[in-house]
Amino acid sequence: MSKVTVRERLRYWFDNTMSRGTASLIGWLAVVSVALIVVVAALTLWLAPNEPDGVTGAGHVLWIALMHAFSPAKISSDKGSIAYMAVMFAGSLGGLFIVSLLVGLLSNGLKEKVDRLRRGRSRIVESGHTVVLGWSDQIFTIVAELVKAHASQRSSAIAILAERDKLEMEEDIREHVGDLGRTRVVCRTGRPTEPHDLALMNLAAANSVVVLSPDKEDPDAHVIKILLALAKREGSHPPVVAALASSRNIAAARLAGGPDVHLVDSDDTASRLIVQSSRQSGMSVVCMDLLNFDGGEIYLRTPKKTVGMTYGDALHAYQTASVIGLRRPSGIVLNPPMDTVITDEDQVIVIAHDDSHISLAAGMPSVDESAIVMAPGVPTEPERTLLLNWNGRAEQIVRYLDGYVAPGSVLEVAADHPKAGTNLAGLRNLTVNVKDCDTTDRWALESLGIGLFQHVIVLSDDRFDPHHSDTRTLMTLLQLRDMQSTLGEHYSIVSEMHDENNRALAEVTEADDIVISDTVIGLLLAQLAENRHLADVFAYLFDSCGSEIYPRPATSYVRPGTKVTFSTVVEAARRRGETAIGYRNAQARNDPPHYGIVLNPAKAEPIVLDEGDSVIVLAER
Repeated sequence: MSKVTVRERLRYWFDNTMSRGTASLIGWLAVVSVALIVVVAALTLWLAPNEPDGVTGAGHVLWIALMHAFSPAKISSDKGSIAYMAVMFAGSLGGLFIVSLLVGLLSNGLKEKVDRLRRGRSRIVESGHTVVLGWSDQIFTIVAELVKAHASQRSSAIAILAERDKLEMEEDIREHVGDLGRTRVVCRTGRPTEPHDLALMNLAAANSVVVLSPDKEDPDAHVIKILLALAKREGSHPPVVAALASSRNIAAARLAGGPDVHLVDSDDTASRLIVQSSRQSGMSVVCMDLLNFDGGEIYLRTPKKTVGMTYGDALHAYQTASVIGLRRPSGIVLNPPMDTVITDEDQVIVIAHDDSHISLAAGMPSVDESAIVMAPGVPTEPERTLLLNWNGRAEQIVRYLDGYVAPGSVLEVAADHPKAGTNLAGLRNLTVNVKDCDTTDRWALESLGIGLFQHVIVLSDDRFDPHHSDTRTLMTLLQLRDMQSTLGEHYSIVSEMHDENNRALAEVTEADDIVISDTVIGLLLAQLAENRHLADVFAYLFDSCGSEIYPRPATSYVRPGTKVTFSTVVEAARRRGETAIGYRNAQARNDPPHYGIVLNPAKAEPIVLDEGDSVIVLAER
């Protein structure tokens, strides 16, 4: 092993000091400046001791050398011997070099500082804020909903950390969300998987954390890595809500995140909503209204006055809120038996337009007994469903559909996808047939005999990018709409799309339901970020077991054309063991944004329900 020389040690030390940044470089420049001034002063005292005129000592010579070093132009006014002028010229030349270096270093240092500020690298000092880790199209929905949720607050903040430029993130949010009201959106550039970058977000003071599934290959691996980084943090851990793309990764994510993490299965949630919407027209609109902060929202309440009441009596207890279930020590139950007694350990689950509007009713409800109809339920019969296109969640959709339909039902899969109809063994109620079909081709669609089906589901083809896939879906919907008009056929159509901006275009096709999967997941994440206890409520709503949301014929509850209060509708549903939460006006079924659906009307509100209108209830199948 060769011995390290003194020269090598000095060079190594010098390289290390030079690599420490602008401050270190300026320090070396100061050392060089002092050395230059001392050398120039020494040479002046040696070569021209009596110059310039009026010199009073060595200190005066040092001052003159300093002025020449930092003001090179001063040499133009100098006079003296050749030796004096030569020394001053050398000093001014060295000073010119030093000043140039200093200006360059200060300029670069300032530029680096500005770039650092531009990238957003300072630590956030907010408290009670919502932290969003990662970036996807869902972020615009989440920010917009949180802005609405915080509209009544004096101030609030949303902090975003993602591997994108800070200014680009802020510009995109302004473009997609618009007015932020009193909510501040603070963006930081960094990797959510790095503890150093997470420290910028002041997580210890945050109200909640939302982890997004990114728009990249293998997004769940990225989410799990963020959860691991969050779990490794020291200090307090705020509640975390994370979105996963695939159900297969739920167990690994739960292990990585620990008990403070609630996981949203994007594929599972979207699949359940698509299936329920295909069977109950308007279901997607009802769920969107419950998930967003615009209309009816779900709240948990513990009013002492309802303790000892039965659930059936509690349905009339609120004037401007609709009771839908109970949160009991054993878990969530929606639409429990009407004779269930509410205890002091229970919380009442209600739908209300705002938590300030939740108040108990005064007096008994106004019920028109003569308008109530007790029609028998409709028996479940085998159905025929057509599934157009195929993607990664199609298998899950088919299996959920199998849990809803009656035995002997038929599912026809029409797609030119290579995996269409695969991995469907073990179905109990459905018989599945698969046909090769280009779903954008009019002749191919007509050959399917679509008029023989009660329900049509149009999926997004995952072989194409989301924009192109939505375009193909729109083409299919237009073909179906024209076929319905031309052939006089009647069947429900539910469509899956990616981009919320395409909803307005799809409304031209008059599809019964349009499920924007990214928007649904974004709304759900925003709700859980505000109140994670609602996770069990929404899980119950999307589950095929227990009570679900059904739009049922209004003529099964009240006499058509009769003016009644909504309390009368609630009472009619109560006598059937159901919970009424709203109604749908058939004449407005194609009018955005609510498509004729009214959730949580005031109990005293007079309404007239005609043939074709629906009452929206929570009920068993």
